[in-house]
Amino acid sequence: METNRHTKVPAFTLMETVIAIGVLAVLITSFMAVFGPATQGIRRAIDVQEADRLVATLEKELSILREPSATGKTAFDKAFDWIRDSGGNDADDKLIMLYQYRGDPDELRSDGTMEPHKRADGVAGKDYVIQSMARLRNDSLFIEDLGALEGRVFAVRTRQLVYKNNALAPVDQPGQIQGMNDGGKVASADDYPDAVIAFTAEFYSLPSNSVAYLSPGGALKAENLKKPVFTRNLAVRR
Repeated sequence: METNRHTKVPAFTLMETVIAIGVLAVLITSFMAVFGPATQGIRRAIDVQEADRLVATLEKELSILREPSATGKTAFDKAFDWIRDSGGNDADDKLIMLYQYRGDPDELRSDGTMEPHKRADGVAGKDYVIQSMARLRNDSLFIEDLGALEGRVFAVRTRQLVYKNNALAPVDQPGQIQGMNDGGKVASADDYPDAVIAFTAEFYSLPSNSVAYLSPGGALKAENLKKPVFTRNLAVRR
């Protein structure tokens, strides 16, 4: 007797199909619960890394005296002026600008920074090196660097922190430096009575990289910087 080769395979019942879909849904939900936050964490880590880079760039520049004849006798003089001036209501041209640019390792300026590599060609690491930089908006070298800009530009406004009721709090009037304990207004770093200036720094992402917008006297106004992308409490020491 010949066996029927076309044996009929039973199909899934409706109930079995519903159960299979339910199991698949549970697996997908479990996968997203495990890996979804990890993916978000990676995005947050990139943001945190960029924030840390910006903070490190600001802290480094506040500790370096590049032009003694222009910025004061010490790096502390420079930090004093930057912290005081960048937070004032008239700080338009004294905002602290944070950015990256292509620097030419074979051409150094008198202040120790690299000349900008403005050509579109070149090999990274050989013909140019990406430099993280902080300069005041009214620094002519900032405008030069815009010709070799890489990425976004950030503006920073600062405000000193002083002791109020045994806790650090921003000074009432931005654009001033006071003694941390006595509250008296201080005119210069030489008159500052303490060893440390504590301050809060507000970091703003700017909407345009155009020279016309960023140059002194351009459309960028300190009073229009309303919502920082992040804020850090920092300090400089003599």
